[in-house]
Amino acid sequence: MKVQVNSIRAGNVLEYNGKLWVASKVQHISPGKGGAFVAIEAKALREGNKLQERFRSGETIERVHIDERECTYLFKDEAGFTFMDKETFEQLVVGADVLDEDQSRWLQDGMEVTVSLYEGTPVGAELPKTVILAVTEADAVVKGQTASSSYKPAIVEGGIRVMVPPHIGVGTRLVINTEEGTYMERAKD
Repeated sequence: MKVQVNSIRAGNVLEYNGKLWVASKVQHISPGKGGAFVAIEAKALREGNKLQERFRSGETIERVHIDERECTYLFKDEAGFTFMDKETFEQLVVGADVLDEDQSRWLQDGMEVTVSLYEGTPVGAELPKTVILAVTEADAVVKGQTASSSYKPAIVEGGIRVMVPPHIGVGTRLVINTEEGTYMERAKD
């Protein structure tokens, strides 16, 4: 639906120049000379490139409605990543072009994921902020190394390399930040 650019807020999904964009920063600017305008910084929903655009205050822009569904991750095959809607039990296939490699490496069987749909087509997936994974490979602890704040590489389930404190050994369960791919703390279970 067409809306005034003045009503756009960060997080809104817009259709502009034939692409879908997520507004990341919106500024209403009233210069001392000339008319007021709205500066919008946005990121392409599928391609990932950025846009910086200025609109006059009276202009309208197409705001898109995105459906979000709570889903459970099932499996990956040549078609993409398959999720099951928790309400309708319908299976949704999210392509590898939508869910990039940095995100998909954290997927685990049964993981709760929010899938975003535009006109019934998956356009994004939001993973939990953290995952718990066990260390499968790690260098041995060197005596005295714990006194410094150095980190060592470790391999966690799924073959993912993460930098961890020196006292972490094989079998230790860790809380990992999925957005940055970094160690946060030892799991409390």
